[in-house]
Amino acid sequence: MSKELFITSELQREWLEKLNDVKDLIIKSAEKNDRNASFPKENIQKLIEIGYTKLTLPKSYGGEGITVSDMVLLQETLSSYDGATALSIGWHQGVVGELYEYKLWEEKKLQQFANEIVNGALVNRAVSEAQTGSPTRGGKPQTTAVKKDGHWILSGQKTFTTMSPVLTHFLSSAWVEEKNGIGFFLIDRNSAGLSIKETWNMVGMRSTESHDLVLDAVKVSDENFVELNTGPRGDKANGWLLHIPACYLGIAQAARDYAVQFAVTYRPNSIKGPISELPNVQNHIGEIDLELMKARHFLYSVASAYDDPARRNFIKQELGAAKLVVTNAAIRIVDLSMRIVGAKSLELTNPLQRYYRDVRAGLHNPPMDDMVISKLSQTAIQEMSERQEQ
Repeated sequence: MSKELFITSELQREWLEKLNDVKDLIIKSAEKNDRNASFPKENIQKLIEIGYTKLTLPKSYGGEGITVSDMVLLQETLSSYDGATALSIGWHQGVVGELYEYKLWEEKKLQQFANEIVNGALVNRAVSEAQTGSPTRGGKPQTTAVKKDGHWILSGQKTFTTMSPVLTHFLSSAWVEEKNGIGFFLIDRNSAGLSIKETWNMVGMRSTESHDLVLDAVKVSDENFVELNTGPRGDKANGWLLHIPACYLGIAQAARDYAVQFAVTYRPNSIKGPISELPNVQNHIGEIDLELMKARHFLYSVASAYDDPARRNFIKQELGAAKLVVTNAAIRIVDLSMRIVGAKSLELTNPLQRYYRDVRAGLHNPPMDDMVISKLSQTAIQEMSERQEQ
C-alpha cells in the first residue's frame, strides 16, 4: 500500500528523499541493536546532521516549521526502517513541536533553547515514575524540587526515559511544595548529581534504552524552572503526540511489505506456484491492507484537522482515538503478517519477530486504551446531557 495519496507538498517529498538516503544505514543496524539492546547512536547522529531534529522548530526560531501532518508522514517512514530509532527521535520532535507551538516557556528561554536545538541538542520529557505509573493518570510525582539559596534542588528517579544515552537535556517533572503544583525543570545532561541507571530490560523497543534518570540533589537555576501546573491536567489538544501512532503504523507497513514479498516469492514444492496464489494467504493480505487503509486514513485525517485552525477547535477525543485505532491495527497487521510467513517469522534473524515485540509497546504509550474509551464515553454523555438541558 503506497503513501503517495498522503504526500501533499514538495517539502514532504524532499524530506522523504533525505530519509531514503539514510534508509540502508538504519535498516542494517536495527537487528544488531535490538539483539544487543544498544542505542542506535549512529542513526540519531545522522538525523541531526541532515537537520531532521530541527524540523518541528518554527522557522522564526531557526527551524523548518513543519506541520503535524508532515511529522506524521516522516515519522511513519522512518519507523518502517526501524521502530526504535523513530520512537526515540519522535519524542524529541513532539516535545519541541509542542513547546514552540504553545510557547510554554518565556520568550527569552525559548530563543535560547532554540539555538541549542539548531546546534544538535536533544530533549525529552522525564515524567514517569515507578510509584506513580503513567503521568496521564494524574499521579503526584515523587521527585521533589526545593528552593535553596536561589536555586532549585531536585531529587528523585524517573523511569522510561527514552533516548537516555544521547539526550543533552531532560525536561523533568517534580512536585514543588511551595507552589502546590507540578513543575518542569530543564536540566543539562552534565549537571552534577544527574546520572542514568541502566534499568531497561524489555522484550520490545529494546534499543531505545529507556533507562531511569536519577536526580540526586541536582541544582537547577530559577531560569530553568520553565513550567508550572497548579491545576488539573488540561484538555488542550497536543497533535504532536501523533508521532506515537505514526511510529507503530510504520512498523505495521514494514511487516506487511515483508509478508507480501515472502508470499510472492516462496514456492514450496507442495504447490505449483508461490503461496500468494493460495486463497487463505490472499485473504490475509487483503485484511492487512484494509487495516492499513483504515488506520492511515484515520491518522492523517486527524493530523490534517489539527493543522487546520478552522477545524482544530472541533477536535475533542480524536487524538487519543487515533492512537488507539492505529496501535491496535498495527498489532493485528503484524500478527496477520506472521501467519502468512509461518514459523520462520519466529526466527531471531527474521525482522517480523522484532516487529511483533516492538509494536506491542504501543499499548503502553500514552494515552492508554481504557482512558481513551472512558473519555469517549464521558464526552458523549456530557454532550447529550447539555443538549437535553437546552
